[in-house]
Amino acid sequence: MRHSHRWAALFLAAGLALVLAACSAGNNGTTENNEAPSSAQDTRTITDSAGRTVEIPETVERIVCVNVGALRYTCYMQAQDLVVGVEDYEQEPTMSRLYNYVNFDLFADLPVIGSNGEHYPEAIIAADPEVIIMVGNDSQDADDLQSKTGIPVVVVPGSDTTLDDNAYETIRLMGEVYGKEDRAEELTNYLNSVKDDLEQRTAGIPEEDKPTVYVGGVSFKGHHGFEGTEANYGPFVLIHANNLADTTGQSGAFDIDLEQVLAWDPDVIFLDFNGMSLINEDYAKNPDFYQGFTAVQEGRVYSQISFRSSASNLETALADAYYAATILYPEQFADVDPVEKAGEIFTALLGTNPYEDLKEAGYEFRPIQLGE
Repeated sequence: MRHSHRWAALFLAAGLALVLAACSAGNNGTTENNEAPSSAQDTRTITDSAGRTVEIPETVERIVCVNVGALRYTCYMQAQDLVVGVEDYEQEPTMSRLYNYVNFDLFADLPVIGSNGEHYPEAIIAADPEVIIMVGNDSQDADDLQSKTGIPVVVVPGSDTTLDDNAYETIRLMGEVYGKEDRAEELTNYLNSVKDDLEQRTAGIPEEDKPTVYVGGVSFKGHHGFEGTEANYGPFVLIHANNLADTTGQSGAFDIDLEQVLAWDPDVIFLDFNGMSLINEDYAKNPDFYQGFTAVQEGRVYSQISFRSSASNLETALADAYYAATILYPEQFADVDPVEKAGEIFTALLGTNPYEDLKEAGYEFRPIQLGE
C-alpha cells in the first residue's frame, strides 16, 4: 500500500512539473500563437507634417493638444473624448469658438497643460497622455517638448483660413493618429462637397456682374472697428467675391485707411460681430462719415458671425460664406436658406447645431442697422 501511495505522489509531481513548464513557455512567447507579453504595448510609426518619424501606441486613447487649432480639429474629428488636458483659454466657455462651446462640459475640469503656445511639461506629464498633438511646422519645438516630457509629439499643420491644403492634411493625420480614418474620409468628403457647391455656383459669374464688397470689424490680435478688414478673406475667397481689400496688395487682416473705404463706396458692406461695439461707438461720434456710404443709406449692410477666434473656426467661416453668397448672388443661391445651411454645417463638423444659441446671444445672419 505504501508503494502505491509513493507512485501516485511521483505521478502528481511529474504532472505539476509539466504544467509549470508549459506556463513558462507560454510566458516567454514560445507557444504556437507566439503572443507578445501582456505588459508590452504595441506601437506603430507615423510621419507627421514636420517630416518627423514618431512612434505612437497602436491604439491611442489619451491625448493633449497644444498650440492654437489642435483641439478645434480634434473636435471636428469627433475625438474630444480622448482629451485629458487643455490649454488655459479653453477653461472659459465661449461662442466665438463653437467647438469649445458645445464641448465645454468635457473640458471644464481637465488639468491645464499650457497657455496659448506656452507648454507646461510637468503638467502634461501629470495628465498622462499617450500622444501630444501640436499645431505648427517647427520640428525643433516638437523635439524639445518630446524630450522634456518623454511623450511622443505629432505635428499637424492646422489652418488659419478655410478649405486650404493644411486643413485637409490636419484631418488626414488626425485620422491616422486617432484610428479614425473613416471619420477623416467622411469629413473630407463633406468639406469637398461644400467647396464644390460654392465653386459651381459662383465660378462662372462675370466680374462685371459682381457687386463690390467690404468687410469691417474683422478680428486679428484683438477686436477692431470698421477699419479692421482682410484681403483674401476666407468666406469671400470661397465664393469669388469682389473683395475691395484684395486690391490693396495686402495679405491677411489689417487696418485700412477709412477714407479709402469711403472713396470705394462699396456696393455691399459686411460687419463682423466682434467689432460691432467699436463700430457703433465710432458711429455715435461720426455718424456723417458712415452715412456717406451708399450701402448704409440704402440698407445693404449685413452681418458676419465672427469666425476668427484663436485662428479660424471652419464651421463658422463656411456658414458665413453661404450667407454672404445669398446676399451677393441672390439668383445663384435662391434655393439656399443660410440658417438651415449653417445648421447642416455645424452638425457635420461639431455633431450638433448651436445656431439658436448664437441667435439668442445676438449673433445671427441679418441686416445690420448702425447705432442699433
